[in-house]
Amino acid sequence: MKEVVAGVDIGGTNTIIGLVDARGEIHAEGRLSTPEYAFADDFVKALDQKLKEMISRHDDLKLTGIGIGAPNANFNKGTIELAPNLRWKGIIPLVKLTERCTGLKTRITNDANAAALGEMIFGEAKGIKHFIILTLGTGLGSGIVVDGEVVYGHTGFAGELGHMTVAEGGRVCGCGRRGCLETYASATGLVRTVLALLSDSREESVMRDLKSSEITSRRVAEAAAAGDPVAMEAMDRTAHMIALGIANAVTFSSPEVIYLFGGLALAGDALFIPVRKYADELVQPVFRGTFSIMPSGLPEAQAAILGASALIWKEAK
Repeated sequence: MKEVVAGVDIGGTNTIIGLVDARGEIHAEGRLSTPEYAFADDFVKALDQKLKEMISRHDDLKLTGIGIGAPNANFNKGTIELAPNLRWKGIIPLVKLTERCTGLKTRITNDANAAALGEMIFGEAKGIKHFIILTLGTGLGSGIVVDGEVVYGHTGFAGELGHMTVAEGGRVCGCGRRGCLETYASATGLVRTVLALLSDSREESVMRDLKSSEITSRRVAEAAAAGDPVAMEAMDRTAHMIALGIANAVTFSSPEVIYLFGGLALAGDALFIPVRKYADELVQPVFRGTFSIMPSGLPEAQAAILGASALIWKEAK
């Protein structure tokens, strides 16, 4: 009988579940509507039932643990704390609730740390003990690995590179502060840069034919690839800010590799070439040439499930 782990990705809209074996093969998938459950206890009961249904269809599988990726998750405490996009308010002891209901070992962390674990166990970081993964989506998440271990810090919330201040008094961030890296170096940050350029200049651009709500990071990347001057400038500025964040991160953890993951990373060379150039210019000379910047090896559609399951598989290795 093959052992599998439940990888659970809790999002504000949907919770995605997969049964993952030690090689990263997903044997079954399911989902729950996260907002349907006003209380975490009810969600955990529904999760337990869903897992029983999924495993019942596979006589050759044995479920041995549950790994959970969730917003504002604290690995040290096994909690979700003050998550703005979830109905469950306050501090939720989700690991304790889940273990009590299912009888299975459970671990939890945030999505970026889960991505780091997924990269380590199933992706391109196998055998690499010092690396950083940046998740370039709506915001900018980060998972930092030093000596083969994810950095959680004293509070369990260490490693939030997206909230380093890179422009004092700069753009307003969702965290309530100003000038955070993610307000410039994310898919949302790229769009904000395009809107600022359109407002500050009269340069011709296909972006001017779109409503603000229609401008997405994908459309900007496509326009930049086609030679649109505003889109190209926006991509260049965004790459510079990502590189600035990388240069600062390299200074304190000296990684071998920085992996870029998420929608913005799909821009390919249009992003990676300038990021590598600027990072080489901005980093302290002693670190120049000591690290590489690479795309993640995780398939985007399955990364969250694989990363969550890696919480358990890492302990099993």
